Amino acid sequence: MTSYTLFLVVLGIYIAFLVLTGIYFSKKQNSQADFWLAGKSAGAISVGFSAAASWLTAGAMLAVIGFFMLLGMGSVWGFVAPNILALFIIAFFVKKIKSLPAMTQPELLELRYGAGLRLPVALIITVVMILFAVADIKGFAMVLEVFYGIRPAYAAMIVGLAVAVYVTLGGLSAVIATDVVQFTCLSLFILIMAGVVLSGAGTAAHIDLGQMVATAPDGWWNPVSIGFPMVLIFVLAIVPGWITEQDPWQRVWAARDERAARNGMFLGSLLVAVVFGACALIALGLNVIYPEIAKAGFPMGMAQAEPALLTFIMDSNISGISLALCAVALATAAMSCTDTFAASGASCISRDIFQRYIYKDASMAQVKTVNRISVLLIVAMATLGSFFITSIIDAIHIATFIASASYFFALMGGLYWKRATGPGAVASMWTGFIVQTGLVIFDIAKTAPMSPPHLESLHPVFMGHGVIVAMAVSGFVFVTVSLATRPNDETQLEIFFGKTGTGQDREQASREMVSTDVG
Repeated sequence: MTSYTLFLVVLGIYIAFLVLTGIYFSKKQNSQADFWLAGKSAGAISVGFSAAASWLTAGAMLAVIGFFMLLGMGSVWGFVAPNILALFIIAFFVKKIKSLPAMTQPELLELRYGAGLRLPVALIITVVMILFAVADIKGFAMVLEVFYGIRPAYAAMIVGLAVAVYVTLGGLSAVIATDVVQFTCLSLFILIMAGVVLSGAGTAAHIDLGQMVATAPDGWWNPVSIGFPMVLIFVLAIVPGWITEQDPWQRVWAARDERAARNGMFLGSLLVAVVFGACALIALGLNVIYPEIAKAGFPMGMAQAEPALLTFIMDSNISGISLALCAVALATAAMSCTDTFAASGASCISRDIFQRYIYKDASMAQVKTVNRISVLLIVAMATLGSFFITSIIDAIHIATFIASASYFFALMGGLYWKRATGPGAVASMWTGFIVQTGLVIFDIAKTAPMSPPHLESLHPVFMGHGVIVAMAVSGFVFVTVSLATRPNDETQLEIFFGKTGTGQDREQASREMVSTDVG
């Protein structure tokens, strides 16, 4: 039996488990809450593991290891630290989020501002989820290409078909349940690889871990080596988009109570930190094994640094079954993120567009059918996008920046600023979306291959495809138009800013709303 055949057998067994999980949960679905919010019964451990798994894609971790190799701990602000911070910060918004009677962010914004915002926000979130999925497709495609010489299109088919089946069968319950398993597989793989790589580096260079730490390049361990202004810019550019991402909010709504949701977010933040800590150790060992990569510098060395862990695995001449287990472990990471992004984007298409505007009396079976088609569409679009966006981290950043610039102010302002209005939210959203999308297209078009981003070369404030500028414009429009337009009706605002004691009323309204049967 060839190594690739072994991989297909192991992967087939794993996918069969995912499908059986979906079938199991499909038999327990009697309401909207069961399908969209896992029956609002998820505990802290399930929420935490699912939140962590949904933000740890295989491609992103390979890229993070590459950044650690070339830039050291100063690179954490481009991806690692915002991941950890975002989940940690969301925990402090749990009480507000959990009390609101909504299943998706577009639905929440419709409750806050009126019907004019639900459709465009659903479309934007879908675009953002597609871009996030691009990173998963590229990461898994890289794994299969290095290990088995498989073309990217086949990698997309494996991920897409598997995810489509178990997500559409079991809804968010299946996503959360499989995320726990997928995170466990992924974290064990990363922790084991950290030990194996460090051991290999010690043998190759005849040094121990202490000597590796001591001989790291100057500034490698300094997390603020890029300077405090750049740290601040990275945080402002990335964190707002991630704390307003729909998928962690859906896990908050899926939690059985505030405590489970809050502790789940804290746990997710800790779990992400542990995995990325292991990635840093892997990078430290790989720098010893492949010193020529670090010498190439950034960005020239990134093409070799990103797949360096995969190269190490292949150079180790491990058995076919061990290679298959490594490939499946990385596949779990791709699937745990793809199912999250596909489920989140598909919920916008099937619930916020199809069920809200096209067929209000849709049955559960009809909603599932649209959901299944939507998942396939999102994966297909992500596959297409993967041929145009060459950098895994850049795909994630582009999605984040569009989210930050378009609906961050509309969403968070709507929750905490009573004077925010529908016209202000709509104007802010479209302004931010158009400005940010235009800046991304301009920056990509003007940037030469293997060169620093064009906009960033003009001034640091334009880093991240100019997201700080786009957010400033979006925020200004939001405040200005809101103050210039008529305030929302007090009755409409009561759900969000009710009198003393209305928190329980809102939670009761939420329970009544999500318990309504679909068809």
